Amino acid sequence: MNLLIVNDEQLTAETMKKDMDWASYGISEVYTAYDTEAARACIAEHPVDILLCDIEMPGENGLGLLRWVREQEKEIECIFLTCHAKFAYAQEAIILGCQDYILIPARYEDIGEKIRKVVDRIRGKRDTARYEEYGRQLFQEKIHEGEASESPQRRVQPEETAEEVCRYILKELKNSELNVERIAEEFHFHPAYLNRLFKKEKGVSVGQFLINERMKLAGAILETGQYNANETAEKVGYSHYTNFYNMFKKYYEMSPAKYQEDFLKTKKQS
Repeated sequence: MNLLIVNDEQLTAETMKKDMDWASYGISEVYTAYDTEAARACIAEHPVDILLCDIEMPGENGLGLLRWVREQEKEIECIFLTCHAKFAYAQEAIILGCQDYILIPARYEDIGEKIRKVVDRIRGKRDTARYEEYGRQLFQEKIHEGEASESPQRRVQPEETAEEVCRYILKELKNSELNVERIAEEFHFHPAYLNRLFKKEKGVSVGQFLINERMKLAGAILETGQYNANETAEKVGYSHYTNFYNMFKKYYEMSPAKYQEDFLKTKKQS
């Protein structure tokens, strides 16, 4: 990733560029600019991913530069450097989508760690975007292919995908390794993309649907009176009883043992 240092103190900017081990923080190219006009020119000429920008500068300050970046709809993250922790600065920085704020003087190691976190955040966003694009492409392929056994006019719709996911979950419900990531992999979607699609159609996330169905099955098993809470936990896909207990209590507002006891008592009385 490429980083642009914007600082009106030329010696500070050039020393930082020379002395910091940028590669260790995920940066491959470092540019410098000594005012916002030069920074704009650099951004126009070079691909810039991160701004390491002073706020207090003669003329237009760093906030003005970030405001311009947002107006241009450029995907650039920003870390502000400042000597003064002014609330008004911090407030406007947050409004402009910058929450990375370093008070100077600061050690190069501290600045580097902040940069590493931003690099990781950018990579995460880009990976998610790539997976979502892959998911959209795959979904479009399914739409155009349809089902081989049915009419060529038929197209796979989002609600059908959601129904397929439901059927898959119900079929694999007792599998302790079943989770959102595994389900997404099965359908060749990124987990975040599948969750959005599923929630739009079903009103709950994939993970919550999985929990709900496991709890419904657990309640039905306990009502038979043939299995205790530990055995029930295994039968609904929980390898750790504590996790099952916590989920069950949250869902039914009572422990598994109490649920079973109350149900069997009521059944006997009736």
